[in-house]
Amino acid sequence: MDTLEPDWALYRSFLAVIREGSLSAAAASLTLTQPTLGRHIGGLEAALGTPLFTRSRMGLAPTDAALELLPHVESMEAAAAALLRTSSGEAAEERGTVRLTTSEIMGAEVLPAMLAQFRELHPHIDIELNLDDRQQDLLRRDADIALRMVRPTQGALVAKHVGNARVNLYAHKDYLNKHPLPERLSEIAGASVIGYDDNSRILDLIRVGRLDVPPGTFTLRSDSELAQLALLRAGAGIGGCQAGIARRDPNLQPVFHEAFEFSMEMWLAYHEDLKSSRRVRLLFDHLAMALKEYAVQNTPQ
Repeated sequence: MDTLEPDWALYRSFLAVIREGSLSAAAASLTLTQPTLGRHIGGLEAALGTPLFTRSRMGLAPTDAALELLPHVESMEAAAAALLRTSSGEAAEERGTVRLTTSEIMGAEVLPAMLAQFRELHPHIDIELNLDDRQQDLLRRDADIALRMVRPTQGALVAKHVGNARVNLYAHKDYLNKHPLPERLSEIAGASVIGYDDNSRILDLIRVGRLDVPPGTFTLRSDSELAQLALLRAGAGIGGCQAGIARRDPNLQPVFHEAFEFSMEMWLAYHEDLKSSRRVRLLFDHLAMALKEYAVQNTPQ
């Protein structure tokens, strides 16, 4: 006898219970009755042959089997939403929401003006901006578009190189007034240096820029580039900064530009299944053009 596959309604109820923590709250979120939702969970457990929840004083707790199932069901949810958008014709419209992910520094310092201009041109397209230095998974639809500082390697993505972001060393003029620069770049370790705590990729790029980074070089350490920029603007020491960001602040003075620089590639990417989404393509093309202009202007002061 063939076993019937559970339909999407059962999985949708499963997600609601995990997110809400109880049958009553999950039923309310889906506008179902509690007995109906309870039957959905029971039916899914019977079909899968394993319990998915246990009762606790805090409500319903997911079992290990439920937690293993969760990311797959979330992918089903994203696919169902994409299917609904496409079938309803929303994909071809200049309205709806686009989820954009990028690093903290790009999202806070580089993209805002570009996104403001886009909203003026397309006021009916909403943008969800996710700032995370970890790479969001476009294959799982964690985001629609990603701006990454490294070339995407996943095969199902449409990716475009939009230029390079150049990084040089800077210091606030107040810091330089109080602390004379060393004569050579190799002696920078004796100064107050802002840098990374544990970011092996960036440290490798710094070495490509001809700066040895022995232990103790960075006296102010953070893997948040926004925190580093704030320290730089506060006059805390010498640190790296994208030239395109630093040139907007007259208080940031270039140091050792002839001796040190490195660049990071900028890549825009989206899932190939979104080719038919007009709002995704509009934002993608707008950012591609704006970032190319930023790359041209991203020259040392």
